[in-house]
Amino acid sequence: MNVSMTVEDLLAENQPHSLNESDDIRIVVGHVTDLLDWTNLFLYQTKTDLFVADHPVGVESRVQDVIQLLNNQHSKDSLLIGICGVAGVGKTTLAKAVYNRIRHDFEVAKCFLLNVGVVCEQDNGNVSLQQRLHQKKTFLVFDDVNRVDQFNALCGSFKWFGQGSKIIITTRDRQILCNLQVDYVYQIKEMDDDESLELFSWHAFKQPSPIHGFAELSIDIVKYCEGIPLFLQLIGSFLLARTSKTEWESVLGKLGSAAGSDFAKLKINFEGLSDNCMKVFLDIFHFCIGMDQEDATKILEEWRHRVDTGINVLVQQSLVTVDWMNKIRMHDLIELKGREIMWELTKGVSNVRYGFLSGST
Repeated sequence: MNVSMTVEDLLAENQPHSLNESDDIRIVVGHVTDLLDWTNLFLYQTKTDLFVADHPVGVESRVQDVIQLLNNQHSKDSLLIGICGVAGVGKTTLAKAVYNRIRHDFEVAKCFLLNVGVVCEQDNGNVSLQQRLHQKKTFLVFDDVNRVDQFNALCGSFKWFGQGSKIIITTRDRQILCNLQVDYVYQIKEMDDDESLELFSWHAFKQPSPIHGFAELSIDIVKYCEGIPLFLQLIGSFLLARTSKTEWESVLGKLGSAAGSDFAKLKINFEGLSDNCMKVFLDIFHFCIGMDQEDATKILEEWRHRVDTGINVLVQQSLVTVDWMNKIRMHDLIELKGREIMWELTKGVSNVRYGFLSGST
């Protein structure tokens, strides 16, 4: 299928099979899905470094910790290391930085597998991986493993890894690492106060420290982010265009009410979106994660105007990112909480009304 095909052409091509709006939705979703090459979306085998972060505050010290564990490989057998931590703490960021640091030691077999849970749902994903890397000295990163069977589906066993291989697994669930009998577990610590303030400042002020008059407010807001980089980035990005102390105090009050609730913290960013940006977010959330940005824009422009502006706003707000391959990405916590937030904001009304098939606006 061609990405430039219009919605009208697409639906006409499928007549008379399209009988109602529900059928139309399935046809469009099928078209979008056909545009995705699952292996290329999630399997990074690169000759260049992966993008880590615009402001990798605190990453280097954690990279050194993991490198030290990787250097504890005393035999020629494979070494398996788990990186564990809560959602948003920077597991993927750290894993990418480590990958960049040591990938040069593996001339042929090296890859970074994003979103393992999604890859495992695709046919032959494990066959493709094993065929490429069988019996080679391999450096693999399995990102966001949610269940043991996901890892087993991709690897089968450790026997097909070549001698001297290094494998990193990131997960929120420490028990998964125990069940897989990894050699070492690295538990990522939340950012300390200084790291937190610096990262927040980069996103809120575009500099490493608060501007005059906003230091105290910044420190108070940072405390509620509890050292989680994702929240520091999101709240900082949200406040970047807000120069009034009254607006900052309002956000501080909301964070105080949201203490301990990831859901409520994320909601602050969504409440600041225009109706159009909210709809673009839903479109991306449901259909375009992992798609080339230009392709996604062409598809979404069939329904609404100024999609590129909406995407730019979402990127500025750190709600979506565009990686070095020009693929649209979204943190899984934003996906999860975004679904809950959208349901609450629409008061139970079907998301179709607000999202992909809501018509031109």
